[in-house]
Amino acid sequence: MSDRKAILEYGKKVFKQEGNALLQVGDGLDEKFAEIVEVLWQNKGRVVVSGIGKSAIIAQKIVATFHSTGTRAIFLHAAEAIHGDLGIVQKEDIVLVLSKSGESPEIKNLVVILKSWGNTVVALSSNAASYLCQQANYSLLVPIDQEACPNNLAPTTSTTAQLVMGDALAVSLMQLRGFSKDDFARLHPGGNLGKRLLLTLGDMYSVNAAPKVHLSSSLKETISSISQGRLGAVAVVDDLDKVLGIITDGDIRRLLEKVDDINTVSAGDFYTLGGYIAAPEMLAVTALELMKQHDITQLIVVNKDKQFLGFVHLHDLIKEGIG
Repeated sequence: MSDRKAILEYGKKVFKQEGNALLQVGDGLDEKFAEIVEVLWQNKGRVVVSGIGKSAIIAQKIVATFHSTGTRAIFLHAAEAIHGDLGIVQKEDIVLVLSKSGESPEIKNLVVILKSWGNTVVALSSNAASYLCQQANYSLLVPIDQEACPNNLAPTTSTTAQLVMGDALAVSLMQLRGFSKDDFARLHPGGNLGKRLLLTLGDMYSVNAAPKVHLSSSLKETISSISQGRLGAVAVVDDLDKVLGIITDGDIRRLLEKVDDINTVSAGDFYTLGGYIAAPEMLAVTALELMKQHDITQLIVVNKDKQFLGFVHLHDLIKEGIG
């Protein structure tokens, strides 16, 4: 029977050990890190990221992070390199080689060839005295004394440190490039992330009904418009279609509690002046924050002249995966 308390301690120990190791690596960054970032930034080619074993997996993740943050990069498996994949490497490419020991035969072979071709080699290793670090043009050290593995064998802490060092490079390069949210959105147009960065109210309001009434519209006409629109509200507009305010189904209920003769009531008697309006360019995620802030469930979308275009409801945002 397993000891859950002991299992919990195992898990906590891994987080603590790897976390402390990362802090030590981070504290040890010096001018060499800044120099390497500048070299990568000024590079006219790509960053080819290579490794073997678990380091190869981390290398692929670093390439993916580079891709999504504006750095041109490509993965090269160190074992496949000498069997034809070296054709990936171009003259102006910088090669970032990951290896904890820096002594793997495949890594040594790769470095020899790259040096003979004149490519710049950046080592990412835990062993400063390794063949890799000694032969590389630049070295990034991730000194790991102990893996999280109780046998100090399985790559755990060392690969985590490699991964975070890759993130540090990518984020530093983002800062130098001035890589913005708009740049990020351009590279991430799909899925919920893309929607959060790109989807606007202009993309959404046209699929809904656009219920509206005038100040002189009767209570019956107002109720009918709200019912047909199925949005729980109706916009109140003037003769030029400019938004004057809003009437919600809650406003209707409160009115009926106070008025005896509903036949004498028109929309102009009980609408809420102004209402919450938004431009079609507003991001959907911004609209959601606005709704939360004011505890409302719909926004009126208007053009630059404040003319009524339609509604976006909270349910629309939830359906799109924004909420």
